[in-house]
Amino acid sequence: MMKTRTLSEVHNAGMSALLKTLGPVDMIRFLQMFGHGTGDYTKERRKLLKKSAREIGREIETKDRQS
Repeated sequence: MMKTRTLSEVHNAGMSALLKTLGPVDMIRFLQMFGHGTGDYTKERRKLLKKSAREIGREIETKDRQS
């Protein structure tokens, strides 16, 4: 049975992988691409997009079947 890692362990493993793969400078540049942002994404999305994700998914499936 596989042991579930703690979030801290996952974070440390991810940071180590980034450092090993990208090096320190590109690792920092990569991490800077991800901001925490502000606001309520769900509320803003509902306001901007009248369709739900489920509705959009159904439309995509319908178009795929027609192709």
